[in-house]
Amino acid sequence: MLPAFLIMLREGLEAALIVGIIAGYLARTGRQAWLPTVWIGVLLAVALSLFVGAAVLAVGSQFPQKLQELFEAIIGALAVIILISMVFWMRKAARSIKKTVEHDIDVALADAHGPTWALIGMSFFAVAREGLESVFFLLAIFQQSPGPAAPIGALLGIAAAVVLGYGIYRGGVRLDLRRFFLWTGIFIIFVAAGLAASVLRSLHEAGIWNHLQQPVWDLSRTLPVSSILGTVLSALFGYHETPVLGEVLVWAIVLGVSLFFFLRPQRPAAEPARQEV
Repeated sequence: MLPAFLIMLREGLEAALIVGIIAGYLARTGRQAWLPTVWIGVLLAVALSLFVGAAVLAVGSQFPQKLQELFEAIIGALAVIILISMVFWMRKAARSIKKTVEHDIDVALADAHGPTWALIGMSFFAVAREGLESVFFLLAIFQQSPGPAAPIGALLGIAAAVVLGYGIYRGGVRLDLRRFFLWTGIFIIFVAAGLAASVLRSLHEAGIWNHLQQPVWDLSRTLPVSSILGTVLSALFGYHETPVLGEVLVWAIVLGVSLFFFLRPQRPAAEPARQEV
């Protein structure tokens, strides 16, 4: 439940922040009449994300067992790429996202040919990007953690993101975005490393990858996946009681390389390092 909750909280908050910036800037500059246009873009993006998720599930359910394992590996690999690229993009964008969005709004409304479509596009792409990222992550996490816990966690994360986003928009909630995205980014990198190891496992079960299959350790007696702690570690970080060498190598490489570049100090910028909204 926790990985789905935190990632949907982060994904939802990213979308809510951008939509909130658009809506807040329109309200502050006396252009509230354009707000319905923003919500049209949001609704279209939500509809697209739901459609893509349903379509991918429908297609995958028709495959035989071997192809289903390959399908799970492909979904898992996409989720890993999306999750890691997401944390790096937001690490860079959080510094100046508000000024960038407000500038784009001014440019859109200054265009006499199509400000309506420009505003719809801004809100649509902001929400659609997060929505489609969430679709592939949730598909991967649902495959790893069957049962109601993950869907419930995802719904709670979305609900919390909506509440926080509205609070930020109304000015009643102040959040240190840099610190929030830093710690959630570290957590997501651990989740992505676990998903990467599970991708190799799915490829082996599909009969595609049969190398580096020597067991590294066996904790089935000490810390089985069926135990409470094992279940938690499996859901959070993709823990496996009897991992093979290839899975451990993939986990270590994805985790080590991603954390190295993510935690590496950024170049100093002209703006203050701490930003609150």
